Amino acid sequence: MTSLSYADLQVGMTAEERRVCRADDLYVFANASGNYNPMNLPADEGAPETVAPSMWVAALISAVLGCRLPGPGTLYLSQSLEFVGRAHAGEELTAGVKLVEKLDGNRVKFDTWVDGSQGRIVEGQAVVLAPATSGTVERGDIPGLTVQRHVHFDRLLRMAEKLPPIPTAVVCPESHDALSGPLLAADHTLIDPILIGDPARIRAAAEAAELDISAFRIVEAADHRDAAARAVAMVHEGTAAAVMKGDLHTDILLGQVVKSTGGLRVGRRLSHVFVMDVPGLPHLLMVTDAAINIAPDLLTKADIIQNAIDLAHALGVDEPRVGVLSAVEVVNPAIPSTLDAAILSKMAERGQITGGLVDGPLAMDNAIDLDAARIKGIQSSVAGRADILVAPNLEAGNMVAKELTFLAHAEAGGIVIGAKCPIILTSRADNEKARLASAAIAALYAAHKAGGRK
Repeated sequence: MTSLSYADLQVGMTAEERRVCRADDLYVFANASGNYNPMNLPADEGAPETVAPSMWVAALISAVLGCRLPGPGTLYLSQSLEFVGRAHAGEELTAGVKLVEKLDGNRVKFDTWVDGSQGRIVEGQAVVLAPATSGTVERGDIPGLTVQRHVHFDRLLRMAEKLPPIPTAVVCPESHDALSGPLLAADHTLIDPILIGDPARIRAAAEAAELDISAFRIVEAADHRDAAARAVAMVHEGTAAAVMKGDLHTDILLGQVVKSTGGLRVGRRLSHVFVMDVPGLPHLLMVTDAAINIAPDLLTKADIIQNAIDLAHALGVDEPRVGVLSAVEVVNPAIPSTLDAAILSKMAERGQITGGLVDGPLAMDNAIDLDAARIKGIQSSVAGRADILVAPNLEAGNMVAKELTFLAHAEAGGIVIGAKCPIILTSRADNEKARLASAAIAALYAAHKAGGRK
């Protein structure tokens, strides 16, 4: 950046800067200024266009004065503003200044303005203290900002709320966490909960949490195993179209699901898929399997991939890109997961895995980052843009999912698929958004299956 000294400045000089008003800019302004006026914050689809805060628009003038004319070293002395229009999220704005008078003491007066697509938005005058000497200043690095919002989950909720609520067998909702999740999903018309377990414990949990369960059916069960068995039976009877885990061990619930007689298996291995909304990533990211299959063999991995592809279709991804992960992106016989990845890629080419693009082995960096893939010379339609990450084992998958959640501020929902119906495994660590997302994912998957699409 080059600055002009007071002596260099001439009346009539002008400068401009262009900037697109992004929704994230408005969130940053709200946090920095404390202005949480809902008129200035992005709303759901179908709402009126978001009006950008007037002071955020006016602040664009300071970028021109501080970076272009006079440039670095400029100090504000005064600014008058008149707001004659409105800017909206997504609009390109042009901020400009024109030097109109040189005053004594290195003071300079500028006409200032900001124009939008429909004309003038802000106009006024500014008086600044110009630099005493001219020079060039390197633009220093400043910390980047990541806005922690989850637009992809918001989209899934909007999609699922348009569907009829799915009847869901909730197994042992006998604690606050286990009961509040299904009731929250019911409030959003995602599920219609059937509460299975000890009626006294369920009512006690509701009373302690001040939750009204009078509208919901309660089915008595002798113990946790009996409750899980009753949930499975309801699916076979057509009473329930999904199962949700409550306050019981996952092994007890899945033990009834995978029983050879009377269970919910349909010929494919069950697997869990984390569906993740990672701030800054332009699409949903799915991680599998991080909860059920500990050390999957090749054929189990093929089922894991097919399950994830089917779920991606239900969530609106027509041809998901599947990255099969390992520690490196080349086949190395000393690393068995690279051999599996290469074989799985070939199986997809031969039609043994359908509905998506599968490639591997890929390391984590070149699976999700295009620059990393280019630097390593990887020619692939998946590398750098994977929608689905397939972990070599449960430990690796769980680490990836938890690191994205707790370090990258991702929200994570997810379900178990490969059974007769979706199975929602909630965690006590899940917040409201994650619980709602899991229910929405299950509702969308159930509707996809009911529609006859494979």
